[in-house]
Amino acid sequence: MINKRLLVKNLLAHNDENSFYDKKRFIAIGEKEGKAKFLKHVCALANSNPMNNSFIVVGVEDEDNKIVGVDFFDDSKIQNLVNAYLDNPPIISYENIPFPHLPEGKVVGLVTIRSNGKVCALRKNIWKYYGGAVFFREGSISLPKAFDIELKDINSEAVATIEQHARNNIELTLDAVINFINHRHADLTSDYRVFKEQFVVCWAGNKNKVKNKTYYSRVDIELINEQVKLFYSALDEITIDYNEDSFTMMEFVQLGLASQQKYYPLEEVVITFSENGKYTINSELVFEPPQYDKKTLYHVLNSNNTLLQKLEQKIKLNTAEKLDLTYLPATYLICYLNGFEEAKERLERARPLLKTYDTKIYSSLKESLRVLRKVRYN
Repeated sequence: MINKRLLVKNLLAHNDENSFYDKKRFIAIGEKEGKAKFLKHVCALANSNPMNNSFIVVGVEDEDNKIVGVDFFDDSKIQNLVNAYLDNPPIISYENIPFPHLPEGKVVGLVTIRSNGKVCALRKNIWKYYGGAVFFREGSISLPKAFDIELKDINSEAVATIEQHARNNIELTLDAVINFINHRHADLTSDYRVFKEQFVVCWAGNKNKVKNKTYYSRVDIELINEQVKLFYSALDEITIDYNEDSFTMMEFVQLGLASQQKYYPLEEVVITFSENGKYTINSELVFEPPQYDKKTLYHVLNSNNTLLQKLEQKIKLNTAEKLDLTYLPATYLICYLNGFEEAKERLERARPLLKTYDTKIYSSLKESLRVLRKVRYN
């Protein structure tokens, strides 16, 4: 098994980006330009490495390779995005890699791209890139190519060496388990489970029993062997079940208008472990959004828009408006889920304003955007 933290360090040891490795300060696939650039790099890396893995490391300064981290990113539907926009799409995964020096909730993103051996191309227009365009890596740059399109295997040996140097060992695994339970989450209820005598899953959270069912909030779940965060949230609640072969998480999201909040099942994720040292992660969206009266939501939408305008114009809010603002991300999400398309654009507009206004409301906004992205790409 590959320790993904070691893999990131080995990749960063190659100070210059190249035809099998790219690094980014962040990616913004929620915006059209960011999505287009991400797809371009995925396409170019897949075509430049038809026989081995390619990587994008996210959360690293370009100039000095400093690891600054990014927010935990839920990747469960990123393959759907790639499939929708690329012909001959590669197999792609986005993993969240914890580093000890990063603040809570910050990780390094590791995008792994595996070509299917055929020429990858844009399926349709997006931003300034045209459908049918084919990209390759030229050094550290992803460039379009219109002639002499041929897939060549030039990096297999280099990638194999890097992955070999990132192999896990018992010492790393034990140190990581002890650090997870005794240091990172000393204030939470922590536990671990070993699967197939090879895989170690640790989890931590605030434990709460309701009608013989155990729920966890402030949840952090990590596959220790590979140093990969499987789940992280400061807000949502989940249930955890496991048997000899699998580990199952059911995520719940809190939604409602004003103080009338309820928990709704969002997604079930099942990790199945095999005897041959491999595992699979399957997710199923089980979300059925609450439906509300259109007139009520129209009033809520207008109220939110007024609050947003006041924030943009730096007009001081009264006590009632400050309370309403705490519900703004969730109510915009409900409006979008009930057919008010403009609510998504309003959420994006609110992001920079709430980031500087209130950290708790900003966290709620990020959760709302995460749920929205998950539902859209399903």
